[in-house]
Amino acid sequence: MDKFIIKGAKTLKGSLKVEGSKNAALPIIFATLLIKKGETTITNIPPLRDIFTAIKVLEYLGAKVNYDIDAHVMTVDASYVHQYTAPYELMRQMRASFLVLGPILVRMGEAQVSLPGGCVLGSRPVDFIIEGFQKLGATVTEKKGYVIAEAKKLNGGKIYFDRPSHTGTENILYGAVNAKGKTEI
Repeated sequence: MDKFIIKGAKTLKGSLKVEGSKNAALPIIFATLLIKKGETTITNIPPLRDIFTAIKVLEYLGAKVNYDIDAHVMTVDASYVHQYTAPYELMRQMRASFLVLGPILVRMGEAQVSLPGGCVLGSRPVDFIIEGFQKLGATVTEKKGYVIAEAKKLNGGKIYFDRPSHTGTENILYGAVNAKGKTEI
C-alpha cells in the first residue's frame, strides 16, 4: 500500500470533500428497483455518462427518476416498474448495466437482460453470475444475446466465484434479499 510520510513542524488542518464514485453509486442506483413503494433518495451521485445511462434504464423499466446534477442528489420512485426486459440499446452502453438482472428477477420473477457492453478493458464474461442465480434456484438461459432468468422464488445457497467480481457479488446480494434461507458468497 502506498503511503505519504510528511515531515515538518506544521500540523496539517483542513477538510477535503470526497466526490462520489460511479462504481459505488451504480449498484445502489440499481438496488432502488427492489423498493416496491415510495421514493429512495441517494446523495453524492457523480454526473457521469454511466449514471445517465442507468437513469435511462430505470426509466425504461417504469421508474420515475429525478436527478439534481448540481446537488448530486437522485430520487428514484420504483413503484411503477412494470418491465422485465432491459433492451440492448441501453445495455450496450455500459458494462455495469448487467447489475439490473438481479433486481428485475427478484421484483418481477423473470428478467430478460441483454448481455452487457461498454467495457474497453476486454471480455469479462457473466457465466459465473448466471451460475450463481442457478444455485439460488433460478432457471437461466441465453438466447439471441439476452440472458433470460425466471424464478418465482429464490432459495439461499453457497456461491463460489472463480475470480473476484463486484458485479457478481452485487447481483447475488440482490437475489439474496428475498431468498429463503442463508446465502453465502
